[in-house]
Amino acid sequence: MTMTSLERARGEYLAHLGVERGVSDHTLSAYTRDLERYCAFLTVRGRTALGEVTEDDVVAFTEALRTGSDGGTVLAPSSAARTVTAVRGWHRFALAEGTTASDPSASVKPPPSSRRLPKAIPVDRVEALLEAASIGDGAVPLRDRALLEVLYGTGARISEAVGLAVDDLDLDGDVAAVQLFGKGRKERVVPVGRYAVDALEAYLVRGRPELARAGRGNSAVFLNTRGNPLSRQSAWAVLQTAADRAGLTEHISPHTLRHSFATHLLAGGADVRVVQELLGHASVTTTQIYTQVTAQTMREVYAAAHPRALA
Repeated sequence: MTMTSLERARGEYLAHLGVERGVSDHTLSAYTRDLERYCAFLTVRGRTALGEVTEDDVVAFTEALRTGSDGGTVLAPSSAARTVTAVRGWHRFALAEGTTASDPSASVKPPPSSRRLPKAIPVDRVEALLEAASIGDGAVPLRDRALLEVLYGTGARISEAVGLAVDDLDLDGDVAAVQLFGKGRKERVVPVGRYAVDALEAYLVRGRPELARAGRGNSAVFLNTRGNPLSRQSAWAVLQTAADRAGLTEHISPHTLRHSFATHLLAGGADVRVVQELLGHASVTTTQIYTQVTAQTMREVYAAAHPRALA
């Protein structure tokens, strides 16, 4: 089947994101779906090339995301915002490459979304989760405890943790640290606390060699029982199993540990810009959402403790 001009242009942009920008497979998959829907929408409106697209087309598409008028799924504000971001990125790329003479999406804004506060769990529940991960004997409990200690001890994203190679660990220096590769392969070095170091060393000495014997040699820190790198899905399962064992009833995800890492640091007096660097946020604005969590905690403490807080 012959590719249309729109499909070729879309393929070039997605290749740019994957190869030159180094976006994650998860993001690339989401953008692929978003732009497939956009291309189908434009085709119905009679557009055969990106240069034919008008601002009215882009505005109508954002409305279709909200209403489903194109026959597609009605998207939540956050998903619609991501889709519009993908569309705008494609048009900006086409303009920069000289494929189009203008950017019809330049003044189209993503739909506003209600920004939910990150969900963090108290320190005692984090400790219960970590203890539950190491229940049992053998290599797997050692691996699971080390994985969760790294997630909470560094604030790493799940993809960053499972992407760790043995050479990314520096556990013997004056300040133990791990080298993480974030979005766009952006590199940062994050210090590691004593608990995480102890869990990693126990796993590397007593657990990982056993798992590695089942494979053909791999540099990944966290291995599955076949000796291959642990997948994101398997890491999720590790966390869910530990949460069930610990009797935690709230929703727990890898981001819960990342949120808890940031919230607990700020509650302990850490500077927001230091937390920004530790999390790998490009903008401090992204990190400042966590200050709302600690501000809420302060209000609750004030209301409960001050004799004249309540009328």
